[in-house]
Amino acid sequence: MKNEQMARLFSEATPYIQKYHGKTMVIKYGGNAMINEELKNAVMNDLVTLTLLGVRVVLVHGGGPAINQMLTKVGVESRFEGGLRVTDGPTMEIVQQVLAGKVNKDLVALLHGRGVGLCGMDGQMLRCTQKDEKLGYVGEIDRVDTTLIENLLNSGFIPVIATVGMDDEGNPYNINADTAAAKIAIALKAEKLVSMTDIAGLLRDKTDETTLIPEVEVSEIEGYKAAGIIAGGMIPKIEGMADAIYQGVHEAVIIDGRVLHSVLLEMFSDRGSGTLFYRRRRRE
Repeated sequence: MKNEQMARLFSEATPYIQKYHGKTMVIKYGGNAMINEELKNAVMNDLVTLTLLGVRVVLVHGGGPAINQMLTKVGVESRFEGGLRVTDGPTMEIVQQVLAGKVNKDLVALLHGRGVGLCGMDGQMLRCTQKDEKLGYVGEIDRVDTTLIENLLNSGFIPVIATVGMDDEGNPYNINADTAAAKIAIALKAEKLVSMTDIAGLLRDKTDETTLIPEVEVSEIEGYKAAGIIAGGMIPKIEGMADAIYQGVHEAVIIDGRVLHSVLLEMFSDRGSGTLFYRRRRRE
């Protein structure tokens, strides 16, 4: 890259660095970016870069592919309803082992000493009740205790949170990662909520990425659901975005996790990426 290009990039990034310095950003991490090693390393390096630039970064992760792989290995069929995994007792054991164990610690290991692995059971961070009897051990978050997260952020660490919560009796529950990320962002009064996924953003035609919808005012969401544009696994993702916006998170965006350095492109460039959710105001 030529010196002039480098200078232009840094010049473009400067106002964004100032905007986000000292602010909290919650990233929901999942999809292909979790299983492609090049993408995974790029995401983790981006998060360390953000931390060095003074952004308070919280990483919330699922682990659907790893859970599916383990369930297949032990001969348990994966079932979904409304974008949520049906989680019986044996499935919950595997979810807890995979998410709070291997997936979580593999991510921590890539954060150059900055990451600290947690799950929603630590410090009673994510307290929940059963969402729906037919879904089994799938939790609805009642309370978020941010004490541990705040302590880590104040010490310069990146909390890496696996979305396993617990009820008042200490029973573990599987929590949708998009929903959990939104609730955590709200509790932290975050500046920005970013959801990394395997598509370019919200598409009018899910088979055609040229139909990307770059901006959605939150009042338009119900119309998109009625039209079938928001369906399946996109429902909890976008409901979480809307919830976050209505409850004070300033920006919420879905970005394409298959693109190298998509987090930095979204944060620090005029181009941005994906689909921005907003309330009564437009992206500048």
